[in-house]
Amino acid sequence: MDWRRIPSLTSLRAFEAVARTSGFSVAARELNVTHAAISQQVRGLEAELGVPLVIRSGRGMELTVQGEALAAALSEGFGTIEAAIMALAAQDKDRPVRVTATAAFTSEWLMPRLRDFWKTHPDIAISLHPDPRPVDLRRDGMDLGVRYGRGNWPGVQAQLLTSARMVVAADPSLVPEPGPLSLERLQSLPWVLMSDWPEQRAWLESIGLDLSQLHVTVVLTEELAMTAARQGLGLVVQDRALVDQDIASGRLTLVHDRADTLPAYFLVTAPGPLRRPAQIFYDWLVSQV
Repeated sequence: MDWRRIPSLTSLRAFEAVARTSGFSVAARELNVTHAAISQQVRGLEAELGVPLVIRSGRGMELTVQGEALAAALSEGFGTIEAAIMALAAQDKDRPVRVTATAAFTSEWLMPRLRDFWKTHPDIAISLHPDPRPVDLRRDGMDLGVRYGRGNWPGVQAQLLTSARMVVAADPSLVPEPGPLSLERLQSLPWVLMSDWPEQRAWLESIGLDLSQLHVTVVLTEELAMTAARQGLGLVVQDRALVDQDIASGRLTLVHDRADTLPAYFLVTAPGPLRRPAQIFYDWLVSQV
């Protein structure tokens, strides 16, 4: 389509309203503009096309042959556009809320809470997309994301969701003594650590442990580390938010904690409004902490 040959959509919209409502005043009220503005748009359209579209007689009006032909075409064209937009809106309304987060956060923090969400919102479908990378929300079609860090990422809006301070936990059978463990006791026990998490090792060194002297079993993922810890194979260092359920149930016991405020888990969205189902899920997530 060569848009240079098409009159402005404002003038076409004004004429379509005049033709459909059979009056300038009614069309003006419908489009929330003045009578004079509608009349000016129609006159400009007639001048641009070089043909009369409306015959004005006193307080009334009727369409010319050319006006009737254009009105029919506009009615069909605008109707087709409206139908397509309504179909897209309905399709988008029914689309599941797409959420991206790490696999560990998804399985340990998010999934255990979904049952409560669906108790009050059974009609809203949630599609979870675990990914270790911070994905581009718009490019990958995500409504929401959960990111670990300090909340200062460009191009997204970030809302603090929950603390990500690191703690040390263990199966109760491994540490029968209650309460926090001394540095010497932590140094003497076996550990389960991930192979590719330098921040984890830096944190262990920051609390005074000598990593070269630790007895460590190395695993590839956070999920494997948590599973090994639940089996009593070693201490695990993990974000507090991801072990809360295990501590509450007694599967793991907390043996070391430190009141750090950052980094944390943030709920991130692309700039602009959210779809209604996504906004409902967003508000519910924020209410959980």
